[in-house]
Amino acid sequence: MSAPRIVTEPLGGSPLSRAAQDGQAPGEWYPARPVGATAWRERAEQVRQEFAGSRWLAGLRSALDPSGAAAERLERVAEANGIVVTTGQQPGLFGGPLYTLLKALSALALADRLERETGIPCAPVFWAATDDGDFAEASWTAIAEEGRTKRLSIPRLGNEGVVMAEMPLGDIGEQFEQLAAAAGSAPHAHVLDALKSAYHRDATIGGAYVRFLRSLLEPHGIAVLDAWHPATRAAARPTLVEALRRAPSIDEALALRMVAIERAGFRAQVARVPRLSLVFRASAGVKERVPIAQAADVAYRADSVLSANVLLRPVVERRILPTVAYIAGPGEIAYFAQVSAVAEALGIGAPLAVPRWSATVVEPGIDRRLGRLGMVLDDIRHPNQAEKRIGDRAMPATVREALEGVRKDLAERLGALGEVSASLDHLVPDRVIEGARHQILHRVDRLERRLRAAARARATESVNDIATVRAALMPDNQRQERRINPVPMLARHGDLLLAQLKAGAAMHAGSLVGS
Repeated sequence: MSAPRIVTEPLGGSPLSRAAQDGQAPGEWYPARPVGATAWRERAEQVRQEFAGSRWLAGLRSALDPSGAAAERLERVAEANGIVVTTGQQPGLFGGPLYTLLKALSALALADRLERETGIPCAPVFWAATDDGDFAEASWTAIAEEGRTKRLSIPRLGNEGVVMAEMPLGDIGEQFEQLAAAAGSAPHAHVLDALKSAYHRDATIGGAYVRFLRSLLEPHGIAVLDAWHPATRAAARPTLVEALRRAPSIDEALALRMVAIERAGFRAQVARVPRLSLVFRASAGVKERVPIAQAADVAYRADSVLSANVLLRPVVERRILPTVAYIAGPGEIAYFAQVSAVAEALGIGAPLAVPRWSATVVEPGIDRRLGRLGMVLDDIRHPNQAEKRIGDRAMPATVREALEGVRKDLAERLGALGEVSASLDHLVPDRVIEGARHQILHRVDRLERRLRAAARARATESVNDIATVRAALMPDNQRQERRINPVPMLARHGDLLLAQLKAGAAMHAGSLVGS
């Protein structure tokens, strides 16, 4: 089978995210990204000093539950007082969209590059946010079919607000069969076997997510941490208690930072909720934000089950893992401008976020269709642009020539009419003739669109090709990485695709290190 083609793309994001990626955001919002091996070594040594003598791996071992290459790498890093590169994502059905995998491989590539450049042992860790309660996000994924993008979703079986680590999965055999069918003959069916083993009827959404990611990532040396595991909660608790005790000052710091962000012409990524702290307490798996007025009391309750909201989580991670950098998506980079204010209020060094690698996978069959259409990836990014080109090409030349003749004749006749009117002491105002011209040309334009649509409808093969290409590369007018589940592609191409993705991520890591 031919190899897929990997197209590296700009990460994009909001104006704030793009400014941060370009190094144009205010320095107090983001710690400076090291440039070159020496600067990265200095940052790594700072992290090592903070964790000297720490037994962080012993405390988190059961939450990581590593095996194989991932276990060996973590042990080596912990024994040498090394560092980690982290990334993470909340659960998505069947592992979520492609960018989940791209995040993990970006962390692996940066860890490899830093270890090689600095000589300091470094491991990648994926933070599986099973403490998330967003069922709407966790309950679906998408696959590309012939001519359309298909959304696969599951019903909620637990109470609203329950964390995904405790949300029942139920019987999703039908959804699995649809995903497996999208893989076709699937010469590398072991990935489907691993998925089916993880997503069984007795699993939870979070548990299935963690189990599948471990089967996929651990052979490459990437450990997966379960955020809702008791060991993770225990390690995070001191930071969460401190955040409760300092809730008023954290809220004030966050409010001031959001004002600064807005005054600079940007929009804060995460809204501030007045009178609520950044800490959740959970009862029977259902989370609720702790009110600032109650924060001190909750902090002293030893039996409270605590977890962090999105702005506090990177600070917690920085406290329990020797993280030298976090691999972030565009939205995460934007909200790290607020995270630094939270870290400062807690007296903790601000976490460093670096952009993940962004890419689109163009499989051979899709590439052949692009070739038949005479198009490249950029041609199908904007809605209707590719369809317009098909209609233009399908429309007979005689029809195009006739339309051009109509426009030319109208221009000449209306121009002559205007001259006659002017010679008769402006029989009618010029605007009357100009208005008529606009109305008539508008009708001609509408006629042209109808003729083009009719011609396009006759170009059946091209219409089918563009629908299939768009479903695979720009599903729902979104980037492929944000919608399409990668499992069918992995089942079709196996290690060949993974090797290509790892190579692309490695080039991106080189640009991040800057040496």
